[in-house]
Amino acid sequence: MDDQRRTPGSQTSLREANRARIVDAVKKHGGLTQVELAGATGLSPATVSNIVKELSASGLLHVAPSTRSGRRAQHVTLAHSLGLFAGVHFSTRHMRIALADASHRVVAEHHMPLAKDHRADNELDKTTLLLADMLESVDATMQEVLAVGIAVPAPMDRETGTTARSGIMRGWDGVKVAEVMERRLKRPVFVDNAANLAALAEYRLGAARGRANSVTIDVGDGIGAGLILNGAIFRGHNGVAGEFGHTTILENGPLCRCGNRGCLEAIAGGPALLESLRHELGTMKLGDIVLRAMAGESLPMRTVADAGRHIGVAAANLCNLLDPERIVIAGELARAGELLLGPLRHAVERSIIVGPELMPEIVQGQLGARAATLGAAVYAVDSVHITADDNTAAKLLSPA
Repeated sequence: MDDQRRTPGSQTSLREANRARIVDAVKKHGGLTQVELAGATGLSPATVSNIVKELSASGLLHVAPSTRSGRRAQHVTLAHSLGLFAGVHFSTRHMRIALADASHRVVAEHHMPLAKDHRADNELDKTTLLLADMLESVDATMQEVLAVGIAVPAPMDRETGTTARSGIMRGWDGVKVAEVMERRLKRPVFVDNAANLAALAEYRLGAARGRANSVTIDVGDGIGAGLILNGAIFRGHNGVAGEFGHTTILENGPLCRCGNRGCLEAIAGGPALLESLRHELGTMKLGDIVLRAMAGESLPMRTVADAGRHIGVAAANLCNLLDPERIVIAGELARAGELLLGPLRHAVERSIIVGPELMPEIVQGQLGARAATLGAAVYAVDSVHITADDNTAAKLLSPA
């Protein structure tokens, strides 16, 4: 059936609907070949080709030669000139900022350490200044930033814009991050849990690309999970879905920073691993454990393997509940590769309800420490509606 018969309405409304489908598909995927666009939209290759020509001539789309999969093709993205988007990630010890265009191409990036127990007001001040410096470095202004995404390592109350559970991110409790930053930047700001945004980045750009039902588990100072269900972030009724690190795996176990006992994070999170090795190996950083394990030191290797087994037990429960197609292991501890993934995979295989042939793939993340930052930038792009009418414009939407 041709495109004209499949979509009701006048020729004008049909044309506008088809243009919108093309733009939405390119925006969602960051870039596709024209053949992939036809598959994603259900439009014929001829219709796709004609619309892409129109929209590239109008300055909305950008077309460049591509040799993806070994074949020559035309790769279609949103035009770089549409505007800039900022992604910011605050972790317990670091801050990263990325400036990207509408096609998710990063044009500037900055990383800096943060003091332990840093406070929101200080770090939001720094972010404002750093973002201004980064814009100046690429000869741009704040007016060219269409939206800002911010990732924080805590569940967010989407109604109030504050952290949904006090004590998880001390120094940030009660702070309306989006509201504060919008006042400072005079730009729209959207905030979400870092685990959610890392999962979004791995789904759009990394190891879970094309997997509409996937889980990204971020293992570092804390442990969180971002859930992608049917191609969208799943946040749950109160926005706190994915607090994987606070799954109880040892009743009456060690006290967790959330106030409960026996949480996965209190057993396999970075601080717990460092404390378990402090007597034998002295004071270290989590990255030191990873490097020494990869160098073959027995005690760090065993510590990483034990963490993998604990995470795997909890991940098996997640698999039995959600049945994901792929699990991505991200974060600093994931740099240990198969030293972590092997025991983790074995623990999942032992406890999952389905047979090994139906077990989800468990793979290392592709985006490293940048995942949540890139996810925040993608989230900012998603918050802007790019129109495909004759008067092309970018309009803000509240993200789903």
